[in-house]
Amino acid sequence: MSPAVPGSTARAAPPAGAAPAAPLPAPGPALACDVATALVLWRRDLVRFFRQPSRLAGALGQPLIFWFVIGSGMSGTFRMAGSGTGYLAYFFPGVVLMVVLFASIFTTLSVIEDRHRGFLQGVLAGPGSRAALVAGKTLGSASVALSQAALFLLLAPAAGFPYGSIDWPLLVAALALAAVGLAALGFAVAWFIDNVQGYHAVQMTLLVPLWVISGAMFPVPADRPGFATAMRWNPVSYAVSAARRALAGPDAPGALPGSAARDLAVLAAFAAIALAAAVLSTRRAPRA
Repeated sequence: MSPAVPGSTARAAPPAGAAPAAPLPAPGPALACDVATALVLWRRDLVRFFRQPSRLAGALGQPLIFWFVIGSGMSGTFRMAGSGTGYLAYFFPGVVLMVVLFASIFTTLSVIEDRHRGFLQGVLAGPGSRAALVAGKTLGSASVALSQAALFLLLAPAAGFPYGSIDWPLLVAALALAAVGLAALGFAVAWFIDNVQGYHAVQMTLLVPLWVISGAMFPVPADRPGFATAMRWNPVSYAVSAARRALAGPDAPGALPGSAARDLAVLAAFAAIALAAAVLSTRRAPRA
């Protein structure tokens, strides 16, 4: 028998007659690892949000000031044919989507921060797949956005929308699909950009037109067919339209032609495409 090598980590053979060593436990199923990874990332983003009081205050204060200042300034000149809706009521669903839009996108800024701190590389080295990474970060960002929107929706009665008259299933479904799609889009952009300043520049160039050309601030001009076409191709327009229907009824002023089911179908397709794009973007190795 060959002598043992000092410092060797080889396991010694069991003595004759001894029971065989128990086999090492097999790794868990891939699905279980993916679910655990996604849940950890989702919970991490939520904990980070609720542990920062300044973000909680800004989640309600900033859109409240924006809604009240612009709404009050425009209320004297806003006129919508065939409707007695005031501008504060018309503008309210648009501000709700503004909260979802900006919160969903800018929460994914943590993708760049986590990469620079090495956390992202640690997740990639773990047992979870890249799809689980996308799912966890997307759900975390979307949950933060929905939390902020929920705070602002506490003001719905002040805008003329009593809680009992709101179609909550439609509103939650529309906001959730929009938040998931926008968060996945933000993840895909953040994966390719290496610095925070560049991310802000790209997203602001993208976000402001998406929100403005959605019917959030004013209805579609009848004499501007190009503007109407841009709104029909803008997924945020369908989120605003669904929110209007949920708050003010199926024939809400400013809602897109069609039905709430069509709005949700477009938002679901947008969320699926954005998630697929985010997963595909992870095939490119992130830079340290």
